[in-house]
Amino acid sequence: MSFKTIDPQDVKTAEFHALLLGAIAPRPIAFASTNDVDGNVNLSPFSFFNVFSAKPPILVFSPARRVRDNTSKHTLENVIATKEVVINIANYDIVEQMSLASTEYDQGINEFVKAGLTPEASVLVGPPRVLEAPVAFECKVNEVISLGPEGGAGNLVICEVLLMHINESILDENGKISPFKLDGVARMGGDYYLRANGDCIFELAKPVRNKGIGVDQLPAFIRNSNILSGNNLGRLGNTETIPTEEEVQAFKADPIVAYIINKYKDDPARLSQELELLGKKLLEDNKVEEAWKVLLLGGRMI
Repeated sequence: MSFKTIDPQDVKTAEFHALLLGAIAPRPIAFASTNDVDGNVNLSPFSFFNVFSAKPPILVFSPARRVRDNTSKHTLENVIATKEVVINIANYDIVEQMSLASTEYDQGINEFVKAGLTPEASVLVGPPRVLEAPVAFECKVNEVISLGPEGGAGNLVICEVLLMHINESILDENGKISPFKLDGVARMGGDYYLRANGDCIFELAKPVRNKGIGVDQLPAFIRNSNILSGNNLGRLGNTETIPTEEEVQAFKADPIVAYIINKYKDDPARLSQELELLGKKLLEDNKVEEAWKVLLLGGRMI
């Protein structure tokens, strides 16, 4: 493998900025609505954003100083002045309007109007929320931390959530937010976005639910496989126990396994390979216990 190594001091800020955004992706987007001291509304998206605490509930986003001329954005000036912000979560239904709101209009221009979005009065803070947004957080600004004086420097806006508004249409039958109903969007590099829906969404069991044996404890013929991927090995390593010899041998009666064994019984190397391919398919279908048995059977054929 060949890697390109870059010292940020050796390239222009704009060039390194583009590389950062291309590599650190996808990034959630804070669609932030603020007021200035005169009550004028501002609405702008920021992809330097995430959640950092649940108690207290803390969100952080970062309006960076403009690279080209080292000026600050209206959102930053507003949160410093008023200590309030509403962080709206945009989804695919309003992504074009959200993008339009990022236009650098003059101070005092209402991006709600420009983007064709509906301001809905907040309960505890001055700035309105975006009615069309599936989720909105009314926040007080606890602190703003400047990360530097030059163009491209971020400003961490540390926001404490006072109220959360959720459109009930995105909730599942258990009252939790469904990622499929949310239809969220995230920022990539350049002009690219990600739509978090369909095949983009997958489930992965959290390791905290058990103590997996680890990849290092896999049998060598599995660990050194040329067929299994790193993800396949990670899924096997997240299991707590390996099937017993009796369970492995009993699995020979499985119709597909029996077919493969019978077809390739005179070619042990091919038999082992076919069982390993079946094990890989079972892993990708999240049938981990069955995959273990097939892979261990394949190892017996080596």
